Amino acid sequence: MKHFWKFSTMASALALALVAPTLSAQSADDGMMRAKERLAVYTEAPVFTAPGEPFDIKACAAGKKMLSIPNSSANPFLKGIIDRMKVVGNDIGLEVVEWENQGQPSQWVQGFDFAIRSKFDVIDLISGISPDTVAPQVKAASDAGVKVMTSHFYDPSFEPHPLISSSLPIGFNEIGKILANWVTVNTNGKGNIAIVVSREVPPTIPLVAGFESELAENCPDCKIVREINVGVAEWGTKIQQSVQAVLQSNPEIDVIIPIYDSMSQFVVPALRLTGTLGKVKVATFNGTPFVLDFIHDGSVDMNIGESLDWIAYATVDGHMRDLCGLAVPDKLNVPFYIFDKDNVADAGKPAQFDTGYGDAYIAGFHKLWGME
Repeated sequence: MKHFWKFSTMASALALALVAPTLSAQSADDGMMRAKERLAVYTEAPVFTAPGEPFDIKACAAGKKMLSIPNSSANPFLKGIIDRMKVVGNDIGLEVVEWENQGQPSQWVQGFDFAIRSKFDVIDLISGISPDTVAPQVKAASDAGVKVMTSHFYDPSFEPHPLISSSLPIGFNEIGKILANWVTVNTNGKGNIAIVVSREVPPTIPLVAGFESELAENCPDCKIVREINVGVAEWGTKIQQSVQAVLQSNPEIDVIIPIYDSMSQFVVPALRLTGTLGKVKVATFNGTPFVLDFIHDGSVDMNIGESLDWIAYATVDGHMRDLCGLAVPDKLNVPFYIFDKDNVADAGKPAQFDTGYGDAYIAGFHKLWGME
């Protein structure tokens, strides 16, 4: 009986060993299918969806002032949004001013002081400044009657800081999943990945979480070889050398993910100097024009774009709804759109901030605001 039990156990183990590769292959095939299906949504032409009920935005904005403070004015993506908000503001009677800075918290504090002293109505913390970092200033501004709001910053899963008036989050976790599914499809489910992040920026956390969870579900044979964490203020001095070192010590890396596309200006030179440009795939997020141009020349493979003009309209819409006591949208209602070599020409050459997404949002917002 003992010998029979031994034989049965060995036979079962052998059967499992034979079946396991088949199960693993099936799991990888299922993951690939899911990844392709989920990516397809972001290759369709963006559609405008009204973020709320119609309202008279000109009556709301007349004579009002908004100070927009980016985490760093060196970030062309953020500067582009603010420049477009200035144009939208001019159309509705809202003065929009940028507080230019180099990513130093002391400079953000000075921006709050300026807004309070100059009697601004709104402070917009755009994409990167955590209210926790400037909590005393947020309280001082609120006490002075200045509404402090965030835009393009929190993930919908975040609980906004209790001192801010409202928030317009975007799906950073969703972005991470798109990037992961792109890696799955474009490495045939076997990517060896380096990911470049800035963990002191709160949206990085849900983005990376989405990336990791989607890889785990759909790409069991993919591997994050190295994470390269560089603070925003150090992008210009540390990203290139860090990426070079990682690529030289890990020649198996075949994909690099700079999660915010302005990082790419430092990643591409590292690829060039290590002889891996065009060999290591690059995918990123934001849709900044110079990075779309990198797709034209083959330095970058994919960029998840957002129309900066669309973001500007949606941000102004949400902040004015708050200012006038209306319900604020639960997210920044701007669609994500994948650009790659097959459609990047639609963004223009050289690429433009707002080209390639269509213009239905302009008519949509004008109708919503009673400006037809």
